Amino acid sequence: MAERLELYKCNVCGNIVEIIHGGEGTLVCCSLPMEKLKEHNNDEEMKEKHVPVVVMDGDNKIIRVGTIEHPMQKEHYIIFIEAISEDKKYLKRKYLCPEEAPEMDIQKCNYNKFIARELCNLHGLWTNNSIKKTD
Repeated sequence: MAERLELYKCNVCGNIVEIIHGGEGTLVCCSLPMEKLKEHNNDEEMKEKHVPVVVMDGDNKIIRVGTIEHPMQKEHYIIFIEAISEDKKYLKRKYLCPEEAPEMDIQKCNYNKFIARELCNLHGLWTNNSIKKTD
């Protein structure tokens, strides 16, 4: 059964869908079952710098992709960054374009514990489940 906020990708056309309300059926695109995107959370796993981190930028708290800034080129970039409340009732998402900084301000998020996720167009879905926002 698909669960809220899971992401699925069509390996034929590249469509990506997010589950809003889980159901029993199989997601299909281009006449084939869609693949559930695996959440990676260890940069050593793929020798990449993708795990979202929270950093201070002056007085603002931001989610930044990786401890070393992720490339943001037309061929390789972060599609979105998001903060999801621990109970999965609240979500703040920022869609990005190539050449834009891979970061999102979370100063106005009204939840203290959250999951940070980001989606790279080449390397998939990355999470950090252990973030606590302190004021």
